[in-house]
Amino acid sequence: MRNLLKKSVLFLIIAAFVMALPAAAFAATPYVHDPMENPKAAQDIIVDPNAVYGYSPNPESTRLGGYAKYDWSDAAVVAEMRKDREAYHASVEELYTMIKTMKAEGKSIEDIARAVSTRRNEIRLESYKDDPEGLETVKQSNLATYGNENGGTPEFFFNKYGSWETVLEKALSTNPGADAVLGLYDKYYDTYIIPEAEPAKTTQTQAAETTEPATIYVVKEGDCLNKIAGKVYGDRSKWTVIYNNNRSIIKNPDLIYPGQELAI
Repeated sequence: MRNLLKKSVLFLIIAAFVMALPAAAFAATPYVHDPMENPKAAQDIIVDPNAVYGYSPNPESTRLGGYAKYDWSDAAVVAEMRKDREAYHASVEELYTMIKTMKAEGKSIEDIARAVSTRRNEIRLESYKDDPEGLETVKQSNLATYGNENGGTPEFFFNKYGSWETVLEKALSTNPGADAVLGLYDKYYDTYIIPEAEPAKTTQTQAAETTEPATIYVVKEGDCLNKIAGKVYGDRSKWTVIYNNNRSIIKNPDLIYPGQELAI
């Protein structure tokens, strides 16, 4: 009887401890890459075991908070929003074509940044043409964030970042939190560029990198450095090698253009 009593007490203690654990302790990410390890995604989403893809918008998020009102456990609702998000991703490909064309025409970085930033806003709003409620949510979010329901103007971003190069970089960025709640995080993971700390190089390693003959890789649409590293080296973390070999033409590792010739 005494042993049975001890076992019962132990069971109650364990049960109480388990119940006290946060839901996140039991939630397993459906992704190969955990969105919560990406600071940009983590600030916009919360772990939600009831959600279709294990995450839902954080109600306190400036960018995604307005979407918290939707039922993220409803597969039909999420599927419809996922379809719109996929269409949006496809439409953004035109921005890379725009950059390539304007560069060939000899346009300045300011002209390109202004055009791409403006078009990016238009694309985002156009993606909600069949969703009036979603469009209104986006406009209200833009108004709260930028003071403009159509999104941040080129001038707004230039005043914020201080350079047209950065304005262009931001125009090409995507929202990883939105992809996470819609089951697309792994699919577009390569577009987020989550840099890892570069290990210290030995003198021998540096010498080897500078003496080995370079192979040329021509950047294609949709490429980013870690995707190229995966193709070339079979290891995406080696994107830093490509970056260091091409610092003369890559000002920012998050921003490369189709047609660029990179030394591998």
